[in-house]
Amino acid sequence: MKILVVGASGVVGKAVVANLSQRHHVLQASRSQSPFKVDMTSPTSIRALYEEVGSVDAVVAATGHVKFAPLENMSDADYRIGLNDKLMGQVNLVVLGIPYVASGGSFTLTSGILTDEPILGGTSASMVNGALESFTRAAAIELPRGLRINIVNATVLEEALGRYGEFFAGIEAAPGHRVALAYQRSVEGRQTGQVYYVR
Repeated sequence: MKILVVGASGVVGKAVVANLSQRHHVLQASRSQSPFKVDMTSPTSIRALYEEVGSVDAVVAATGHVKFAPLENMSDADYRIGLNDKLMGQVNLVVLGIPYVASGGSFTLTSGILTDEPILGGTSASMVNGALESFTRAAAIELPRGLRINIVNATVLEEALGRYGEFFAGIEAAPGHRVALAYQRSVEGRQTGQVYYVR
């Protein structure tokens, strides 16, 4: 299969690329550190990415920025970071990608453990993750041509503890290679509208 992985240079993206590239032709995209460039906050940039890579069999979104800060310090602009990037970036990756994904192909999105296990300073992440999971379930019944969509809800990765560990006190991490299996399941399986949990 020809698979587009967006966010390929991140911790999750690297694990997904390592898994899928063993069996498939993987196209790597990210904001600045991959062969294909994309700004997830810009529908124009997402559309240009699809025009550049052409038809694909699957799209994986392993990307999305949100602001972590105490609730009383969060501003409207702070919340819009997550809304414009992680939420609408992934939504637009699906909506704009429909014409480019082959019949029977798939989209795999990324939410995270904060959907179900809130932490201090994580209101934006929890809000955006919940919205993405609802979008996935709803889009699954409307996608044309047998297209599928699933979402991965994983705990924090062991490889990311150095950067995010202080936020996830007491939450067990998982190695990237195990998290990548959920993305493999979505891409290579046949289910749709599913949330794949990795804990």
